[in-house]
Amino acid sequence: MVHKRIPTHIIVFLLPAFVIYTLFMIIPLADSLRLSFFSNETGDFILFENYRTLLTDDLWSVRFWGALKNNLIFFAINMAVQNPIGLLLAAMLSRRNLRGSGLYRTLLFMPTMLSVVIIGFIWQLILSPLWGIAESFMDAVFLGQFFQPWLGLEGSALNVLALISVWQFIGIPMMLFYAALLGIPEELIEAAHVDGATRWRVFWSIKFPLILPTVGIVSILTFVGNFNAFDLIYTVKGALAGPNFSTDIMGTLFFRTFFGQQLQLGNPEMGATVAAMMLIIILAGVILYLVGWQRQITTYEI
Repeated sequence: MVHKRIPTHIIVFLLPAFVIYTLFMIIPLADSLRLSFFSNETGDFILFENYRTLLTDDLWSVRFWGALKNNLIFFAINMAVQNPIGLLLAAMLSRRNLRGSGLYRTLLFMPTMLSVVIIGFIWQLILSPLWGIAESFMDAVFLGQFFQPWLGLEGSALNVLALISVWQFIGIPMMLFYAALLGIPEELIEAAHVDGATRWRVFWSIKFPLILPTVGIVSILTFVGNFNAFDLIYTVKGALAGPNFSTDIMGTLFFRTFFGQQLQLGNPEMGATVAAMMLIIILAGVILYLVGWQRQITTYEI
């Protein structure tokens, strides 16, 4: 049996990226996992003791399970609001006779290109009960009685931050869905219209099944992105993720644990344990996607 030799130019092009990725991703990840197996007090190798402490200790487990719950809520809002609206916008922008579609795409994608620090600061100003414009705007449309300091309330702060995240990043699923819809052969659409199908029937019976692989990709990107979320919460609420940890997610818990905050000293070993749990959760979601959704889509395509 003759083995084909890998072309030299492929190795030359891939080697720099491989070296950089290994230095800045693989080695830090491996070292973080190694650190999670050691004690912060003695430096001894304690295997899974940090994980047991994080999951069961009265002090640590409250913060961990609370952050995980908030992260799931944050992801669920993004999944249920961002992706369907992104799909709706993509379906509207992909219409062949729509004028100014390029301008609309630019305007809708523009928040995605802005810094998260700017986004957080702007929305803090807008929603502020002291000098924000949200209350005045709601008064103008006769909804002023419903205004509340949403970012300062435990029951609403996380939901509002999730909706701000939706507003900022809705351009990403929109553009992915838009590209997938443009890739559908026009002959299929015309044939369906000739057979008497309405636009609604064409979308759900022809277009949507054909973009299911993109739906899966957008879903897993949303999952990974939201469980790596940190910057928006930190910008608006700081590392303590107030009020009363109601906006605390895995990213802020890791930052606060690893580096410390105010009177809380940093604990690199427990911080690495939190990071390892984030990795396990993300890997579990990706594996479920590959085993479940991707296999079903492959079967459907065959």
